[in-house]
Amino acid sequence: MIELFEQNIRTNDRQSSKGNQLKWKNDGKWYKADYTGYEGLAEYVVSHLLQYSSLDESEYVVYELEQIKYKRAIYNGAYSKDFIEDDWQIITLERLFKNVYNQSFYESVWRVKGVDERIRFLCNQVKNLTGLKNFDKYLNKLFTLDAFFMNEDRHLHNIAVIMNSKKEFDYCRIYDNGACLLSDTTMDYPIGESVYDLMKECSAKTVSRDFDEQLDVSEQLAGENLHFYFNKKNVDEIIDSIKIYPIEIKERVKTMIFEQMRKYQYLFVVNEQ
Repeated sequence: MIELFEQNIRTNDRQSSKGNQLKWKNDGKWYKADYTGYEGLAEYVVSHLLQYSSLDESEYVVYELEQIKYKRAIYNGAYSKDFIEDDWQIITLERLFKNVYNQSFYESVWRVKGVDERIRFLCNQVKNLTGLKNFDKYLNKLFTLDAFFMNEDRHLHNIAVIMNSKKEFDYCRIYDNGACLLSDTTMDYPIGESVYDLMKECSAKTVSRDFDEQLDVSEQLAGENLHFYFNKKNVDEIIDSIKIYPIEIKERVKTMIFEQMRKYQYLFVVNEQ
């Protein structure tokens, strides 16, 4: 457990659709408290399973679990090392677009008819603003992760690039996956209900409400850019090592991941079941 104080707080006004999660920075690490359920567990499980994927370790953020004491409360949550170097900063796609056009990027994307045209519009805008020519492949990695782990909060405040003082841009590590794995038990996905029924209710946010639709179209435009290598034993080992969350949550997450492994077999280069 770590105790954090007001001078460490970094919670800002950038809210997700779920609200504003408590965040702190301390000794080169970012801490996030659970807000609507088990976001910390989701961050931990997703990032540790990505270690069994085609992504390079420099492409994503690894999260570890932590209990956080703040004032009189104790929260479950997660932390990650700060991956941003001094001359660089994260800039979300929403802010990047709004700084130039004074319009909402998210609203502009959704005014475009058709999922394929939305993806083309989004990628072309990012390429024009940043010079990142392979953003369509980067976006496909996000859509693959989001479909498999069911990230319901990937709006354009949760997709970012990094920028330095010379206004040079690079790809941002994949981060902020706390809305995966039906983690919102407070509002949308209560514990005790059928995992399979809840999975049917979960929807995407980026360019379609349907995870498979935006993934299929993205693969048609950019190919397959993320594959997995983990098996059921790896999933068991990662989730069974967790001590600060109850067994009913861990079993629910296992059930969900095993179902997704069955559904998305084509994404697995090695899929021992």
